Amino acid sequence: MSQYVLSLHSNVSDHDALQQLVRFANALQAQDHQIKCIFLYQQAVLFASQHFSLASDELQPAQLWQSLHDAGIALKLCVTAAEKYGLDTSHCGPFEVAGLAEFAMLATKADKWVQFK
Repeated sequence: MSQYVLSLHSNVSDHDALQQLVRFANALQAQDHQIKCIFLYQQAVLFASQHFSLASDELQPAQLWQSLHDAGIALKLCVTAAEKYGLDTSHCGPFEVAGLAEFAMLATKADKWVQFK
């Protein structure tokens, strides 16, 4: 069993990167690997916005994030990037605010770090 850290860097309009991340995370868990966290960085921090909504017939990112959180995966949000994009970091849903130093420590302790862009 390996320990993974995943990071997402893409814009909220890039549904492919999010779906690939979710499929990868589900596959890892199905094989009993541990995901230490999923870290949102760069434009991906916008996924944590409580004001982000799409039409009901489109992909619903909030539901995907909640399902990953419910599966026991820590969801972390880069505080610097969040502030850059004007997010209210006190209302981030299932996401915890973290800095790059915390992410770097998690990534160095993990067996693998996989980026989705």
